[in-house]
Amino acid sequence: MTDDLLTLTIGNIAHGGHCVARIPEGSDAGRVLFVRHTLPGETVRARITERGKVWRADALEILEASPDRVPSAWPEAGPGGVGGGELAHVSLDGQHRWKATVVAEQLKRLGGIEREVTVEGAPGDAENGGLAYRTRMDLLAGENGKLGMRRFRSHDVIPLTHMPLATERVQSAARLTNVWDKEYEPGVRVRVVAPESGCEPVILVDGSPRGTVIEEISWSQGARFGESAMPLTYRLSASGFWQVHREAPSLLVEAVTEAAGECDGINAFDLYCGAGLFTVPLAHLVGENGRVFAVEGSLSAANDVERTTKRLRSTVLHGPVEKVIAGLDVMPSLIVLDPPRVGAGRVIVKEIATHQPDRVVYVACDPAALGRDTAYFAEEGYTLTGLRAFDLFPMTHHVECVATFQR
Repeated sequence: MTDDLLTLTIGNIAHGGHCVARIPEGSDAGRVLFVRHTLPGETVRARITERGKVWRADALEILEASPDRVPSAWPEAGPGGVGGGELAHVSLDGQHRWKATVVAEQLKRLGGIEREVTVEGAPGDAENGGLAYRTRMDLLAGENGKLGMRRFRSHDVIPLTHMPLATERVQSAARLTNVWDKEYEPGVRVRVVAPESGCEPVILVDGSPRGTVIEEISWSQGARFGESAMPLTYRLSASGFWQVHREAPSLLVEAVTEAAGECDGINAFDLYCGAGLFTVPLAHLVGENGRVFAVEGSLSAANDVERTTKRLRSTVLHGPVEKVIAGLDVMPSLIVLDPPRVGAGRVIVKEIATHQPDRVVYVACDPAALGRDTAYFAEEGYTLTGLRAFDLFPMTHHVECVATFQR
């Protein structure tokens, strides 16, 4: 339809990887469009892709470009392409500013806090152009049996022959096992896991074979224990959750333990602990007279934490976070939480407050969830006293934050 094609002036950034524009004329003049593959200030020729509660469009032609626009680092994720690379047309510095804008806006709109935000890039990303960072690659077989990824907001699978966000170890493992050339049953899921620790890569087909991988990070705050850097080792299921950016685990451990402050002799909760990324360093920090209570809803992940921390000062508890901590009569000085994308929510925040921790360190993977939960913490008497934001998902709109709340 010709009325699906519009010339648009692009406005502000919106959370979710798109910018806002308004239809300039006609019966729908003034209607808000969320336009992908654009930047603020640009003039573009765009096609409407969705009419509903929210109207969406894709930019097809750039008539006036932003200074932050660069040739796409992943053309297959462009208009009509796969999801997962919606900022591949933005310079790396531009992506950091984009994400800083979103975090600040969500904190203001949902958390009631005005705060200047700077997004930090991960080591090596500037040299790599924001590519080759994922230690895991998840693929899906389409109707023709070839592996690829879903088209944005679609069930259609677009076949791929490479994935530029994956590390060279992941790409090499895929090539050596002919992952791209094989034909699979439609709907089969393939995961390629290649930890930076150097342990053998694993190829999982619909979750098989089951296996354990070793992840290792170097923790600089091990200097507290007389070492220049302490190695931390994790044993986890190859199908389990782990931060996908090669530098994310070490960056987040440093940020969280720095925010935690002095921990010797205290009790601490590590909520939504996953494979125990933060449980391990916290168990070192609390010392012989303290203890970490690690809570995880996934039985597989809880078993991974047990395996990793069996000689440390920790107790692993499996079950829904709100039920587990409601049954604990421990009053921790510190609570660390890393909830899923939806955030903790009012119920969990209230339950945390009943335990009266002096400090809460919150790892957030969604700025909107962080904004909402910041407001809930304020209702319980906790103030946002620290915030760091990291770009651990270059080429996407995702951003990771470490927030500190104190009474």
